[in-house]
Amino acid sequence: MTTGRTPPPLLGGERETLRSFLDFHRATLAMKCEGLTDEQLRRRSMPPSALSLLGLVRHMAEVERTWFRRVIDAEDVPLVWSAEGDYQVAYNAAGATRAEAFGAWEAEVAHARRIEREAASLDVTGYQPRWGEHVSLRLVMHHVIHEYARHNGHADLLREGIDGTVGV
Repeated sequence: MTTGRTPPPLLGGERETLRSFLDFHRATLAMKCEGLTDEQLRRRSMPPSALSLLGLVRHMAEVERTWFRRVIDAEDVPLVWSAEGDYQVAYNAAGATRAEAFGAWEAEVAHARRIEREAASLDVTGYQPRWGEHVSLRLVMHHVIHEYARHNGHADLLREGIDGTVGV
C-alpha cells in the first residue's frame, strides 16, 4: 500500500468525502510504520500492554474484515488471527512480520474498497451481530474512520517511542 496521503476534498459529496477520509487514515497508519524493521514494529508500548505498531496493523485488518466483509457483505469468514472471535489476539504481534500483517491488512482494505464501490448507496445495510441491529454502510464507514483516527493517535505515540519521529 502506498503511504502517499491525499487530503479529503473540501467540497466533495458525502460518499467521496467518507471514502477519502478512510483512505487518508489508512495511508496514515502505513506511513507511521514506514522505514521500521519487524523488530521495531513489534516493540510494545509498555508492559503489560501488547500494543505495537504491528499489532495495530493486524487489529485494523480485523476491523476492515469485520465491518465490510462480515457485516455489510454478510460473508461467513472467521477473523484472521482468532477462530474464537477475540479481537485482542491481533494486538499480540510477538513473532509477527511486516509481510504477514501488511499482507492481511492490504487484502482486507482491497475487499473493503470493492464492497464499498459495489454498494448501490450508503444506505445499503448489513447485520451487526454484536449489536443485534442492522447498520448502514454510512455508519460502517464512519465507524471505521473513527477506529483509524483513534488508533493513529496510538501509532503517533508508538512511533515517537521507537525513533523519535513525530507528527505528519
